[in-house]
Amino acid sequence: MKKLIIISLTLACGLSLSAGTKPLLDVSNPWQAIKEVEKNIKAPEFPKREFIITNFGAKEGVEDYKTNAINSAINACASKGGGVVIVPKGTFYTGPITLKSNVNLHLEDGAVVKFSTNPEDYLPVVLTRWEGWDCMNFHPLIYAYGEANIAITGNGTLDGQGSNEKWWPWKGKKEHGYKEGDKSQEWNGTEANGGRNRLSKMEETNVPMAKRIMTPEDCLRPTFIEPYNCKNVLLEGFTLTNSPFWCLHPFMSENVTIRSVTINSQGPNNDGCDPESCKDVLIEKCSFNTGDDCIAIKSGKNNDGRRWAKPSENIIVRKCQMKDGHGGVVLGSEISGNVKNVWVEDCVMDSPNLDRVIRIKSNPLRGGKLENFFIRNIKVGQCKEAVFRVEMKYEKVTEGPNMPLVRNFVMENVTCGKSEYGVWIDGFADSPKKQVTGVTFKNCKFDNVTTPQKIVGAENIVFDNLVINGKKVEVEK
Repeated sequence: MKKLIIISLTLACGLSLSAGTKPLLDVSNPWQAIKEVEKNIKAPEFPKREFIITNFGAKEGVEDYKTNAINSAINACASKGGGVVIVPKGTFYTGPITLKSNVNLHLEDGAVVKFSTNPEDYLPVVLTRWEGWDCMNFHPLIYAYGEANIAITGNGTLDGQGSNEKWWPWKGKKEHGYKEGDKSQEWNGTEANGGRNRLSKMEETNVPMAKRIMTPEDCLRPTFIEPYNCKNVLLEGFTLTNSPFWCLHPFMSENVTIRSVTINSQGPNNDGCDPESCKDVLIEKCSFNTGDDCIAIKSGKNNDGRRWAKPSENIIVRKCQMKDGHGGVVLGSEISGNVKNVWVEDCVMDSPNLDRVIRIKSNPLRGGKLENFFIRNIKVGQCKEAVFRVEMKYEKVTEGPNMPLVRNFVMENVTCGKSEYGVWIDGFADSPKKQVTGVTFKNCKFDNVTTPQKIVGAENIVFDNLVINGKKVEVEK
C-alpha cells in the first residue's frame, strides 16, 4: 500500500512521466503529417523464450479462479529478460493478470481465458482512473503499470464473463439485471447511486489521491485491459467479450498498437477502445460490436483532466469495422485534458443500433480543446441518429467556467445510406465567440436522411459538395 500511495502522490502533483519534447506536428497537410506520426508507432519485439502456463500449474478446464499460474509464468518470463507466455488451446480460468516488461502474453488458436466475477478477487486496489477520475479501485482484469514492451497477442479469446447476473447489475439499470432491494445481489449498492457519486465529490473537493480509495461497496466495475503509464504496447489478434466495464483502456501510455482485435461486448459502458491521455496510437483492422462507444478518445474529467493537462494526441484509426455502439469514433466525454491530431480512414460502419458515426461530446464543466480531426473514406450502411454530431451540452449541462472548443475538423468522402440527421451541431447560440469553428465536409453523400442539418452556435462551417438525399446542400445561415 505504501508504494501505491507514493505513486498516487506523484501523479497527483501532475509530474510528467515522459522525458524530452518533440517539435509540434505540422498538420497543414494532414495526410502527409500522418506519416510522421506512424514513424513513432512501432510494435515491440520479444525474445524467443517460451513459458507455457501449464508448466506453472494451469489446468485446462478446471474452474479455479484462485490459481496464480498465468502470473507465475509472466513473472518467470520477466525475470529471465522477457519472452512469450503461451496459453495453449483449451479453457483456462484465472483471477486478475498483471503484465510485466518484455512479456508477450500469447493466446494460441482455441485458447480461452475466463476471468473471475468475484469482486474480492480484484483486491487489493490499484492506481487507476475511473470514468476520467483518478482513484485506487479494483485491479483491472489485465493490468500493467509503468511497464515497457508488453503485448497480448494470438487468436484466442478473453472472456470477462460479465452478464446480467455478474458485474453489469452494478450499473443500476433493470435492463442489465439490477433489481432494487434484491438482497441476493453480491453487494448492496450500485455505482449509479453510490461509488460514482462519492468519487465525483472527492474530485470536486480536491481530495488527495492517497485518500481516494474505493471499496467493493462502491461498485465501480473494473476495466478489462489497462496499460497505465506504459510504453511500447501491442494488442493484436484476440477476441474480447463480456467485459465488466470498458474493454481496452490504454491510459497515459505511448507507442500503442491495437491491431486485428475483435470486441464483442454488449454490457453497460462496454466501450470498445478508450485511449486516454495517450500519445502515438494506432488502432487498425479491429472489429467493434459494443454496448457503448466503439472507440472513445479521452483525456480525463474536470479537475483531474486539467491537473494533468495531458492530451490524447497523434491517434490513427483505420480499416476498422463498427457495428452496434453509441458512436463509431468519439471524442469525449471525459476530455478536459484536450485532444489533438486524430486521423480516421477506410472504416466501415453499419448497424441500426449504431447511434452516430462521428461524435464529439463535452460541456462547460468538462471543457477541453478538441482540434485537428481528419476523417476520410468512411462507408456507412446506416446509423440510428447522426452521421456527425457535436454535443457541447452533454448530460444537459449548459453553464460552467470551462467552455469546450472544437476546431479544424475535416470530413471527406464519407457516405451513409440512412440516418435521422446528417450534420447536427449543438453549440451555444448566444456565445459571442463560437465554440465550434472550422468544420468542413468535402465530397460526402448521405441518403435517406430525415433532417439534413441542424447547426447552432457554430461558425466557419463549409459544405464542399455535400450531397444529402440527392441534393447538394449549403450551410443554413
